Amino acid sequence: MSPLLRRRGKRRPEDRVVTLIGKPGCHLCDDARAVIEKVCTDLGSSWEEQDILRDEELYRKYWEQIPVVLVDGAQHDFWRVSEDRLRRALTE
Repeated sequence: MSPLLRRRGKRRPEDRVVTLIGKPGCHLCDDARAVIEKVCTDLGSSWEEQDILRDEELYRKYWEQIPVVLVDGAQHDFWRVSEDRLRRALTE
């Protein structure tokens, strides 16, 4: 494998941070929260939630996509969160 394609040290799941960007009363956000809580609890990852209605920049950037899931600050998923895909992202 090319050295450019090799990862520079695998991060442990417990060192990863998942961020859910959503809003109150959003049923897709509730579904995403349940998946994130389960996966993060299983793997020991931490997670946080941000309300898109309280942050103008998040609102402008993500309003059409909520819920949005970030892993270590990078966009991972939106609308529907796949448990398997999130688990892979945190363990690979």
